[in-house]
Amino acid sequence: MAGPARDVLFERDAAGTWTALTNHDVLARAEAIALGLRERGLSSGDRVAMMSANRVDWIVTNLGILLAGGVTVPIYATQAIDQVAFILADAAANVIFVDTVEVAAHLRSGGIALEPIVFDAPASSPNALAALCAIGERRRAAAPDELARVAAEIDPASLAVLIYTSGTTGTPKGVMLSHRNVASNASESFGLVAATIRPGDPVLSILPFAHIYENMNVFGYLVRGARIYVTRRIERLLDDLRSVQPVAMFAVPRIFERTYAAIVAKAAAAGGLKAKLVPWALKVGLAYQRAALAGAPDLPLRAQYALAHALVLSKLRAQLGCDNLRFFVSGSAALHADIALTFAAAGMPILEGYGLTECSPVVTVNYPGNARPGTVGRALPSVEVRLADDGEILVRGPNVMLGYYHHPEETAEALRGGWFHTGDVGTIDADGFVRIVDRKKEIFKTSGGKYVAPSRVETALSRSPFVAQAVVIGSGKAHPAALIAPNWTAVRAELDLPDDPPERLAANEVVRAFFAAEAQRTTADLASFEQIRWTGILPRDLTIEDGELTPTLKARRRVVEERYGGLVREYLDTVTA
Repeated sequence: MAGPARDVLFERDAAGTWTALTNHDVLARAEAIALGLRERGLSSGDRVAMMSANRVDWIVTNLGILLAGGVTVPIYATQAIDQVAFILADAAANVIFVDTVEVAAHLRSGGIALEPIVFDAPASSPNALAALCAIGERRRAAAPDELARVAAEIDPASLAVLIYTSGTTGTPKGVMLSHRNVASNASESFGLVAATIRPGDPVLSILPFAHIYENMNVFGYLVRGARIYVTRRIERLLDDLRSVQPVAMFAVPRIFERTYAAIVAKAAAAGGLKAKLVPWALKVGLAYQRAALAGAPDLPLRAQYALAHALVLSKLRAQLGCDNLRFFVSGSAALHADIALTFAAAGMPILEGYGLTECSPVVTVNYPGNARPGTVGRALPSVEVRLADDGEILVRGPNVMLGYYHHPEETAEALRGGWFHTGDVGTIDADGFVRIVDRKKEIFKTSGGKYVAPSRVETALSRSPFVAQAVVIGSGKAHPAALIAPNWTAVRAELDLPDDPPERLAANEVVRAFFAAEAQRTTADLASFEQIRWTGILPRDLTIEDGELTPTLKARRRVVEERYGGLVREYLDTVTA
């Protein structure tokens, strides 16, 4: 944060105007928070929780906690109250920051005794972030060298982040990441894009800071000297893209899938020539990119692509606020190659990477000049990746966690033989590019003895602009089935449906027949035993709040199957084991 003053962190104020903090502002505020925490009795190694939606205060406070020698315990803003209570108790956190007075009241009503420090509380409140900063400023005057002494005593191998992940099974489990873990990951990951994210470049930050993915990205952006624009409301993403015109943005597959679906739905709603022209152009762009990967597109396809690009594809960059975009990055789950290739055809490359919370998180990554579509890239320079005999991906390197907090047996199991056992099954080609098959525990066997990777099939289904979410089931059956949450806006426009509530439309035979055909179409290029032969229609999207998704938007299959047991039983009645 040293050097000449420059704007580094941006967010919209109440009026919607972007406001900035300079590097000097960030450092001064982070130091004030750090000294305020020390004044309140924080010692090195103490746990400090943060439960807040994305905002600049989150980033600055995180820096302050680390400067004070504390350990950050991030908590999702959407986390259930019982899980919040568990995390605070398990981590023995003695301080928690929250964003609003409403969240503070919610914690109190849930029986949590720890009194929060509130970002938005009036400065006159003793529990306001502003009041803590004022305490810190007074301490700075009395002990100007304190933070330098604290920093000198921090061991790079000591705990920096205790981040709880519930995965798809439920109970949160603390992952211990050291200063070295996160620093090495940020340094190496962003070192690979040094030529494409340069000092002063605008980037848009949209993923939750409570996930290690964006937590680490922020450090990487700061290292690169980028101008970081923080999206506080994901529903404003398109407005923020158009306003910021970022050179890069890190996201999850669902963002790209929904963007694709929105493009198709908007064209359908417009009607006329546009309703036919846009899908045709997207289809041509995909075919062109596939042909380019296979060798070289023939002359007729090149001519079609030139026309599709001139009429439609070249305009999408501007419509999405991506005139300056150099690349997107997709992580956290599988992105179907067709989505990536379609965006590439419009001049918006999506680079996939792979990682886990336990690996800080990046393990492998594609990057400009070294990318292979359909893979998640190659291992970071200091990271080693190999396959176990059963295809499980094993990782070794400075990014691998210290262990699971309070879980020595699970730590020993995960880190046996000096390698972290990821639980993911994959392949590695001759050039070191990795492909992910699925979670080892998610793969199931059909009655014909074939193994099905649900995420592979779900990713194929997600290509449809009419599918918002899909959960694949079918262990022990002849063929897998899909529980589908429709994109009702697109489906209503496509089928000219009555204005009935989704609960009624989900039972509509026209809707059911449409999705049966759509599922067969999108999975037709999979192996015959992977193809979907039965679909159940969910009346609404799966949500984090209802416990059906993890905070990183992965389906909790067990919860979904139990909640929609009627549909599952209907499926079981139609097939034989």
